[in-house]
Amino acid sequence: MGLSEFINQIAMWVQGLIEALGYLGLGLVMFLENLFPPIPSEAVLPMAGWLAFEKRGGFTLWGITLVGALGSVAGAMVFYGLGYWFGEERVRYLLRRFGKWLLLSEGDFDTALAWFNRYGELVIFFSRMVPIVRSLISVPAGLASMNLGRFTTYTTVGTALWSFVLALAGYILGQNWHLVMDWINRYENAVLILAGVAIVAFITRRLYQRSQQRRQAA
Repeated sequence: MGLSEFINQIAMWVQGLIEALGYLGLGLVMFLENLFPPIPSEAVLPMAGWLAFEKRGGFTLWGITLVGALGSVAGAMVFYGLGYWFGEERVRYLLRRFGKWLLLSEGDFDTALAWFNRYGELVIFFSRMVPIVRSLISVPAGLASMNLGRFTTYTTVGTALWSFVLALAGYILGQNWHLVMDWINRYENAVLILAGVAIVAFITRRLYQRSQQRRQAA
């Protein structure tokens, strides 16, 4: 089974669940979407917007926005809890023991924590509108012990905006709601490319720094 066929089967399952259970199904799918990325919100929400356009299942744009946000926030809380439970001490232990193989150190972790503590709210807000990252960003928020109230607020606002925009796109496109996935896939590919470039740049810079340190030590 190819990836596209797998995604289509998920989309069909999602559509059946949403049409059968209404808002309850939508909330459940959005909760699972945060935990299981192959369920893409860029398919779920435009589909729900199309159902609102067709006046099926009692869906409205504002209802989709609210329920989509609540489901996503519930899913985000799971990853936040995992990060909080894993804790800073375990991360430091792993970095001390295995960090050199990943070109990472406790100093890098301290820098990341300081950066997150300073810009965490903006990171949470904008990350909720970035595929893949939107699910995982809750883990470092938990690790950094970000204030739960602030985390919930910025997650809710960012997710609600994302939910409304995608649902509105599906509402406007009607039966062509699936075109939203094509646009989002291009956006997602661009994000992945930028992330790949950033990782390569980080590894290159870190290897160069280690090489310079060895020369100085010699």
